[in-house]
Amino acid sequence: MTEREQNQTFTDWLGQYKALLFKIVRAYAVPVMDQDDLLQEILIQVWHSIPTFRQQSSPTTWIYRIALNTAIKWSTKERKHTDARETIDTEQSILVEPSVQSDERVDWLYEEIHQLNEVDRSICLLFLDGFSYKEMAMMLGISESNIGVKINRIKKQLITRSKQPDHHGI
Repeated sequence: MTEREQNQTFTDWLGQYKALLFKIVRAYAVPVMDQDDLLQEILIQVWHSIPTFRQQSSPTTWIYRIALNTAIKWSTKERKHTDARETIDTEQSILVEPSVQSDERVDWLYEEIHQLNEVDRSICLLFLDGFSYKEMAMMLGISESNIGVKINRIKKQLITRSKQPDHHGI
């Protein structure tokens, strides 16, 4: 693959899957600066992966897998450093979501998703994007039945939290 072809593929993928990347970044990073860092890390990984893409899965599946794995790895690494630094949230974000008005329910859902462990967070995002249990199992390397169990637990957990008196979202 030539560098020109790699550039074109990257540009095409970024145009098509930007919203998917924003969702993953928002679910794994809260401060704006962290979101910028994570997005940059994901984009680097996607760029480097292009020559190894063999079309054995759809580009969506491929990008999702790269983004989720990168987010999980980044999240683990960041957790180790969080105590050692203060969050500086004064700079403007390079991560600008497409003009979407803030919805209190969506904000609440992202907050709840962010509190899940990395695997459950990934399952939740994949589920919300309509992937089948089989596709999720393939991307995450766990069984379809385990996916089903985890989805049911996540749903119950979210329903319980939405009914709590201090809940201001849904």
